[in-house]
Amino acid sequence: MKSTIFKILMLSGSIAVLAGCSSNDDLITSEPKNLTDKKEISKSKVYTIRYGLISQNGTKTLSGSYDVGSFVATNTVTGESFETYAGGGFQSLPKYYEGVPAGTYTFTAMQGQGGWVGYGSVTGVVSDSQVDNDGYITVYIPIVWEE
Repeated sequence: MKSTIFKILMLSGSIAVLAGCSSNDDLITSEPKNLTDKKEISKSKVYTIRYGLISQNGTKTLSGSYDVGSFVATNTVTGESFETYAGGGFQSLPKYYEGVPAGTYTFTAMQGQGGWVGYGSVTGVVSDSQVDNDGYITVYIPIVWEE
């Protein structure tokens, strides 16, 4: 009796192992046809972004310390993001991020630790024509509310 149960368990275990070793064809997903285009975008010329803020009354600033967790640039085509994470939650302006490839981006800022300020977003193009006299692409993120 014990040997019959053992044989049945061994047989069912062997079948489970063999079924689990089927082809990986069902696991492979096809990539979008424009994957090459996406990779080419990331390999293009890169730029340095200089972040500043715009106050609620429209004043632009490139100095001071603000409750910003990170500034984020997200490519609108590839979805690739570039972020200036600050562990403490406060960042001094201006904040720089080197190595952003050419393309169209949505720029925003994340709340810092205190949650005292809310930020909006802007969409812009990163290209040679946007480089200013200082050699940067300067992006001003709007402050939409603050306590």
